[in-house]
Amino acid sequence: MASNLEVKVERIEGKCGLYEKGDKFLIEQGWLLASNKPVCLHALASLMPCYVALANGVDPAELGLTSKDGLDPGAAYVRCFDPCDITGGGSVTFRISTIE
Repeated sequence: MASNLEVKVERIEGKCGLYEKGDKFLIEQGWLLASNKPVCLHALASLMPCYVALANGVDPAELGLTSKDGLDPGAAYVRCFDPCDITGGGSVTFRISTIE
């Protein structure tokens, strides 16, 4: 069975209209999205290429998604697609980690 993933807002560049640092949602059993607030489609688009691999135990380093600046080396990091410098929005960096 696939692992559960926690997707947590690590940092925000600009101003996101939905998320604040520390917000999180879950991907349970490798495919069920669980959240107590809306989930942004930009966030989902960023997660789509990697969430199945991560939930099935692929090391984030194999995917090139680990931190190079002292953040959690066992987690994966992805960023939403909002080009905040153009749109005036916020580009969010998410930390994805396996949870029990």
